[in-house]
Amino acid sequence: MKPLFVLLITFGLTLLVTLLFGGLNVGLSGRVAMFVMLVFTAIGHFKFTEGMMMMLPPQVPAKKAIIYITGILEIVLGVMLVLKDYITATGFALIAFFLVLLPANIHAAARKVNYEKADYTGKGLSYLWIRIPMQILFIWWVYYFAICNTN
Repeated sequence: MKPLFVLLITFGLTLLVTLLFGGLNVGLSGRVAMFVMLVFTAIGHFKFTEGMMMMLPPQVPAKKAIIYITGILEIVLGVMLVLKDYITATGFALIAFFLVLLPANIHAAARKVNYEKADYTGKGLSYLWIRIPMQILFIWWVYYFAICNTN
């Protein structure tokens, strides 16, 4: 839920800033909000590496490298999302990224992974009632603000 709060609070603040300094820019506000949220979630890849590694199925090799690479990828895609020449392509890449992450979230929920504690005391499958709609929201957000609304 923390990423959702970061996204929505940043969106509101960015809307206010764009309104005060040159006119309301909903597209930019949406992309900046996603950028900040991606940086926020990327920090977790470096702060909670061991727990995030537990989210991946056992057969996945090089778990630590994958966690670091996906954290870096979140930052890079976030930056590209606010660069005018890369908005649409980055939007499609982020949608694909979010879809690729979904199985890891499902696997982690099934195993009750608590990535912050790096143990198996998580909420379990009930977490998916929040996580899957939130993932769909993130996909819609990127589609709307990076593919449909590039101003």
